[in-house]
Amino acid sequence: MSVQTKLTFDQDYIKEFSKGRGEPEWLLNLRLSALEAIENTELPKPDKTKIDKWNFTTFEHQQGGKELVGSVSELHEEVQALIGEESDEQNLFILKDATVVFEKVSKELQEKGVIFTDIATAVRDHSDLVEKYFMKDAVQPSENKLTALHGALVNGGVFIYVPKNTEVTVPLQAIYWLGQANSGMFNHVIIVAEDNSTVTYLENYVSFTKDTAGVANLVAEVYAGAGAKVSFGGVDNLANGVTTYVVRRAHVGRDARVEWALGQMNDGNTVSDNTTHLIGDGSWADTKTVTIGTGTQKQNFTTQIFHHGKNSEGYILKHGVMRDEASTIFNGITKIEHGATKSNGEQTERVLMLSEKARGDANPILLIDEDDVTAGHAASVGRIDPLQMYYLMSRGIPKIEAERLIIHGFLAPVVNQLPIESVKDRLREVIERKVK
Repeated sequence: MSVQTKLTFDQDYIKEFSKGRGEPEWLLNLRLSALEAIENTELPKPDKTKIDKWNFTTFEHQQGGKELVGSVSELHEEVQALIGEESDEQNLFILKDATVVFEKVSKELQEKGVIFTDIATAVRDHSDLVEKYFMKDAVQPSENKLTALHGALVNGGVFIYVPKNTEVTVPLQAIYWLGQANSGMFNHVIIVAEDNSTVTYLENYVSFTKDTAGVANLVAEVYAGAGAKVSFGGVDNLANGVTTYVVRRAHVGRDARVEWALGQMNDGNTVSDNTTHLIGDGSWADTKTVTIGTGTQKQNFTTQIFHHGKNSEGYILKHGVMRDEASTIFNGITKIEHGATKSNGEQTERVLMLSEKARGDANPILLIDEDDVTAGHAASVGRIDPLQMYYLMSRGIPKIEAERLIIHGFLAPVVNQLPIESVKDRLREVIERKVK
C-alpha cells in the first residue's frame, strides 16, 4: 500500500499559520499555491528506489518562533560540542523544532551589510529581497509532491545575503535540532552571494535520541553571482525514525565557484537531491559527499551538475560505506549542454560493502550535447581490498582496527573539506560510532 498523502492542513490552517508569523502576502500566496499543488503532483521518483511507502506526511507541524536561551551552556551538551569555542566573531543560529533558541551575529558582519538571520525574520524585515529568491528558480513548489509540501509548510531555516565585493572570513553556522517526537521539520535555507563576494556556511541536522521519529523536508538554495565563492558544508545526523527528503541546489554565475562538502549520516531512510547549474562562463563546482548506511535503512543520493556556460568545470566525488542490511544508490549525472564548449565534467562514485546483506549501486552518467569538451567518470562497488588489509595486519594491526582505519581513510576526502574544526571532529565521531 502506498503512503497516504492526505493532509490535515487546509487553507484555513495555512492562513492562520502565515498570519501568526506576520508574513507578507506574497509568501501566503506561495503557500496556498503550493498547498494546491500537493494534490496535483506526484512523489519524486529517484532512480532505483521506491519511496511510495515511506512516511512523508505523518508529523506534528511546529509553529516556530523564538525562545532564546541566555547562553550556550544551557543547551544540550552535544550541541555545545558542535559549536566549539565561543568568540566575538562567531556567527551562529540554533533552531530546535523550528524555534530559534540561540542566535549570535558579530558586529563586524553587520557592519559589512551582511544579512544572517532566521527565515521567519528575513521574510518580515527583508521581504522584497527574500521574495526574489524564495522557491523561484533553483527549487519550485510545483516540481513534485514533496517540494509542494515544503512550500506550503516551511517553518524554519536561515537567510544569508552577502553584498558585492564583501569577504566573510568567519564561517556562518546553523544547527537544526529535532528534539520532539513526530515533528515535521521544513527548513528552508537561502544563500545569496553577490558579485565578487565570499562566504562559508555550515549546517548541522541533529537528533540525540534513537526513538526520535518524524519527517525532515529540507531545501537549500544557493545563488553565486559573478566571481563569487560559496563554500557549503553540511552534516546530516538524524535518528533512524526520521524520514528525510533533502534538496540542495545552486546557480553559479560567471567565474563563480560553489563547493559542497556533505556528510550525510542519517540513520533513517533518506532521499537526497544535490544539483548545481553552472550558468556563467568559467563557472566551477565541486561536490563531495560521504555516507554510512546501517541497519535496514535505504538511501538514494542523486548528484547532478549541468554545464551551461563555456569553460565551466564540475566535479563529483561520492564515497559510501554500507553495513548490516543497508542499501544505497549513488546516481551521478554530468550534463554538458549545447554551447558549453571547453567545459570539463568529472565524477567518481565508490561504495564499500561490509556485510553479505549490504547493498550498494553506483550509476555515473554523462550526457554530452557539445563536441569540444572533456568528461569522464569512474565507479566501483565492492568490499575492502584484501591487499590493504594484509598490508596493515602484517604490521601488527588487528583486523577490526585495520578495517576501521581503511574506512576512515576512504571517507577522508570529504571530512577534511569541512570548514569548522569542531564539526569536522563531530563527523569523525559519527563515522567512528557507525563503523564500530
